[in-house]
Amino acid sequence: MSWAWEYAPDEEYVVDGVPPALVAHVEEKAAELVRAAEALYLDGTSYEGFSPEGGTALVQGGMFVYQAVPRQERVYVLQVTAW
Repeated sequence: MSWAWEYAPDEEYVVDGVPPALVAHVEEKAAELVRAAEALYLDGTSYEGFSPEGGTALVQGGMFVYQAVPRQERVYVLQVTAW
Protein backbone atom coordinates (compact mmCIF):
# COMPACT_ATOMS: atom_id res chain seq x y z
CA MET A 1 0.00 0.00 0.00
CA SER A 2 0.94 3.59 -0.28
CA TRP A 3 -0.28 6.55 1.73
CA ALA A 4 -3.05 8.63 0.15
CA TRP A 5 -5.99 10.76 1.18
CA GLU A 6 -9.66 10.51 0.32
CA TYR A 7 -13.03 11.92 1.27
CA ALA A 8 -15.15 9.88 3.67
CA PRO A 9 -17.78 8.76 3.04
CA ASP A 10 -17.32 10.24 -0.46
CA GLU A 11 -16.45 13.47 -2.26
CA GLU A 12 -20.04 14.43 -3.07
CA TYR A 13 -21.11 14.18 0.57
CA VAL A 14 -18.13 16.09 1.99
CA VAL A 15 -17.73 18.96 -0.47
CA ASP A 16 -21.21 19.40 -1.91
CA GLY A 17 -21.83 23.15 -2.17
CA VAL A 18 -18.30 24.11 -1.12
CA PRO A 19 -16.61 26.73 -3.35
CA PRO A 20 -14.11 25.16 -5.79
CA ALA A 21 -11.28 27.40 -4.53
CA LEU A 22 -11.76 26.05 -1.01
CA VAL A 23 -11.83 22.48 -2.30
CA ALA A 24 -8.47 23.11 -4.00
CA HIS A 25 -6.98 24.42 -0.73
CA VAL A 26 -8.34 21.43 1.19
CA GLU A 27 -6.84 19.00 -1.31
CA GLU A 28 -3.43 20.72 -1.16
CA LYS A 29 -3.42 20.57 2.63
CA ALA A 30 -4.62 16.95 2.62
CA ALA A 31 -1.64 16.08 0.41
CA GLU A 32 0.66 17.74 2.97
CA LEU A 33 -0.93 15.69 5.74
CA VAL A 34 -0.32 12.53 3.73
CA ARG A 35 3.38 13.38 3.37
CA ALA A 36 3.63 14.00 7.12
CA ALA A 37 1.85 10.74 8.00
CA GLU A 38 4.01 8.84 5.53
CA ALA A 39 7.14 10.15 7.26
CA LEU A 40 5.79 9.40 10.75
CA TYR A 41 4.43 5.92 9.97
CA LEU A 42 6.95 4.42 7.57
CA ASP A 43 5.05 1.14 7.35
CA GLY A 44 1.54 2.00 8.38
CA THR A 45 0.18 -1.45 7.58
CA SER A 46 2.17 -2.93 10.47
CA TYR A 47 1.14 -0.20 12.95
CA GLU A 48 -0.35 -1.79 16.09
CA GLY A 49 -1.41 1.14 18.26
CA PHE A 50 -4.58 3.16 18.33
CA SER A 51 -5.13 5.47 15.40
CA PRO A 52 -4.03 9.00 16.25
CA GLU A 53 -6.64 11.58 17.17
CA GLY A 54 -8.21 13.32 14.24
CA GLY A 55 -7.68 17.00 13.74
CA THR A 56 -8.76 20.18 12.08
CA ALA A 57 -6.82 22.10 9.50
CA LEU A 58 -7.31 25.73 8.61
CA VAL A 59 -7.04 26.70 4.96
CA GLN A 60 -7.80 29.85 3.05
CA GLY A 61 -11.57 30.31 3.09
CA GLY A 62 -12.41 27.63 5.64
CA MET A 63 -11.34 24.55 7.52
CA PHE A 64 -11.68 20.79 7.42
CA VAL A 65 -11.79 17.85 9.78
CA TYR A 66 -9.59 14.83 9.06
CA GLN A 67 -8.57 11.48 10.49
CA ALA A 68 -5.34 9.58 9.78
CA VAL A 69 -5.58 5.78 9.89
CA PRO A 70 -2.07 4.27 9.78
CA ARG A 71 -3.15 0.65 9.19
CA GLN A 72 -5.01 1.72 6.06
CA GLU A 73 -2.34 4.29 5.14
CA ARG A 74 -5.06 6.87 4.59
CA VAL A 75 -5.91 10.37 5.65
CA TYR A 76 -9.67 10.79 5.49
CA VAL A 77 -11.22 14.22 4.96
CA LEU A 78 -14.48 14.03 6.89
CA GLN A 79 -16.00 17.52 6.80
CA VAL A 80 -15.29 20.82 5.06
CA THR A 81 -16.58 24.13 6.37
CA ALA A 82 -16.44 27.40 4.42
CA TRP A 83 -16.51 30.86 5.96
